[in-house]
Amino acid sequence: MGLPKLAVIIPCFNEREVIGETLRRVFKVLGELEEKALVSKESYVLVVDDGSKDGTWEVIRGLKSKYGNKLKGIKLRRNFGHQNALLCGMLESEYDVAITMDADLQDPPELMEEMVKLYHGGYEIIYGVRRERDVDSNFKRISASLFYNLMERMGVRIVKNHADFRLVSREVVETLREFKEVNLFLRALFPYLGFKGKELYYRRRERFAGKSKYPITKMVSFALEGITSFSVAPLRLILFSGFVLFLVATLLSLWAVGVKIMGRSIPGWFSIALPLYLLNGINLMAIGIVGEYVGKIYMEVKRRPRYLIEERL
Repeated sequence: MGLPKLAVIIPCFNEREVIGETLRRVFKVLGELEEKALVSKESYVLVVDDGSKDGTWEVIRGLKSKYGNKLKGIKLRRNFGHQNALLCGMLESEYDVAITMDADLQDPPELMEEMVKLYHGGYEIIYGVRRERDVDSNFKRISASLFYNLMERMGVRIVKNHADFRLVSREVVETLREFKEVNLFLRALFPYLGFKGKELYYRRRERFAGKSKYPITKMVSFALEGITSFSVAPLRLILFSGFVLFLVATLLSLWAVGVKIMGRSIPGWFSIALPLYLLNGINLMAIGIVGEYVGKIYMEVKRRPRYLIEERL
């Protein structure tokens, strides 16, 4: 059996400032891997432009003459989201093993050699896991910790502090191809597949250039996507809350009857308005959670494409 053909897949969205430096460093490591006979000389880098508006695709086109056939590109018709861009790169290319990484250089390309060595050691998924979050803001550190703890409590199998810096074998991706859902949460899907995996710890760096593409609103949306894609715990929480409220209401009713019999009934805002606001708030929250799941069903039954390709390099 010959050397594995490696594809380094890099999704990007408005990364004009950094993509040139990212490719320079990735190709440097790729050349070293080829020289050390760890991967085939047919290995390459694939950049997936997720509907960038800042001229990222033009930069990639310009770099094609420098790197030749070692650089491939896919331009999506619009922004389909980071997870769909990753999936597109994995499904629309040929390779024996793939490494996915973001374009912002927070994940060091130099770690690819260790990943490939672990692959040769028999592992089919290698998860890049950050040791600490010292480059993140206090808010991001706290919110990330809450997110992973919440996912674990809801029974979702996920690698803590792992983003999308990973190595996967072709067999893993072919198995992933069988999953047709539109609501993608790859961070939990890969552990779910059950392949032999290994965690590789590293120190994440600050962005080389540009701004983060994950503001608070996107982070919250991503967390909600992950929870509702892999767990029905929120629905069961509604059932449990309803049961608890039923018990509380029953006890309060008995208390109110007892107070009335004793002639000490005190009509007022607390006994009328507070329960009203409380129950209405819980009802709205319950409807919202159920609506989130109904919305997912709606998106799934339409079976729309997860991405559309406009151009290839």
